[in-house]
Amino acid sequence: MVGKKVVMGVTGLIGVGFVILHSLGNLLVFRGPEAINSYSRFLKSTGELLWTLRVVLLVAVVLHVIAAVQLTRQSRAARPVAYVKRESQVATISSRTMRWGGALLLVFIVVHILHFTTGTIRPAGVFSREDVYANVVYSFRIWWVALFYVVAMIALALHLSHGAWSSVRSIGASAPSPQPLHRTISIAVAILVWAAFTAIPVAVLFGIVR
Repeated sequence: MVGKKVVMGVTGLIGVGFVILHSLGNLLVFRGPEAINSYSRFLKSTGELLWTLRVVLLVAVVLHVIAAVQLTRQSRAARPVAYVKRESQVATISSRTMRWGGALLLVFIVVHILHFTTGTIRPAGVFSREDVYANVVYSFRIWWVALFYVVAMIALALHLSHGAWSSVRSIGASAPSPQPLHRTISIAVAILVWAAFTAIPVAVLFGIVR
């Protein structure tokens, strides 16, 4: 079980690092078409490096999901009979929603890749591999697309606020503490990432970005 928790911790931190960088890159939308499209061209120009990062992220996600499922099964097997009355004295909303939130995020990752990376899903009916700005604007003008992303980002924020903190604990980088600093940092990171990702569909939907 310890090994699986370490895998969860390491892959979780890889995910945290990715969403922070990804959110910062996405904010270039607010600087206009040329900024975000130039950023996209730069990423594609890195060639093998970009694909290496994609493979690392894919492996991290797969291992994270496998470890999560295995740990959940082990936990249930250890207590086959549920508590008659269960009181959550320490658990937070974030920790209690890790499982369903993680499932929603897994669905979101697949949809997001098919939407903005491959263009397989085209809610607006159009897709350009060169004009990322147009893809973003045309997609988030559709209210239910924007809503889906906003809800997914709420799940991401909850997942990050607990996951980033527990990941550090899982790899043994932080000792137990009643008021750990990294928990506060995790919450702050979750809020900032949520705000960065959510601002884009909301701004497009309300005509701030057009």
